Amino acid sequence: MKTLFQYNWQVRDDWFSWCEAVAEDELLKTRTGGMGGILKTLFHIADVEYSWICALQGNPDFAEPFESYSSLRKVQDLSRKFHPEVEWFIMSWSSEMEVRELTVPRRSTGEWYTYKFGEVLRHVIAHEIHHIGQLSIWAREIGREPVSANLIRRGLFG
Repeated sequence: MKTLFQYNWQVRDDWFSWCEAVAEDELLKTRTGGMGGILKTLFHIADVEYSWICALQGNPDFAEPFESYSSLRKVQDLSRKFHPEVEWFIMSWSSEMEVRELTVPRRSTGEWYTYKFGEVLRHVIAHEIHHIGQLSIWAREIGREPVSANLIRRGLFG
């Protein structure tokens, strides 16, 4: 599981680098699917990852809107700001944490749900991979090669 988080972080950084060569209006353009745009989706990925880790630690959620971070640099800086806390939590993961329970309200309904910690972390991994696929489609729509989603040759298995 730790390897898949490291994979997601590498791919996210690759997308941030990819975005540097794309005009800001393309990054902000409203698109079909996902969070509705490239930069909004990258913001969403970092926000969701951090929010779930905060919930697992019993810390307050990050609740600022995308509009406060509507530039590549701001989204990239926010992701980098969140990363040390997320990485510390992931790297301190132990098998005993798998079955701990987290009870949280669902934002859309206010109903309370209980999840296992291991389920939440696997959701966070799959969530980012899902959105990376959407970014790849949008990259091709603007005539650019997407970031490789290949886990092999990323140096994650020393």
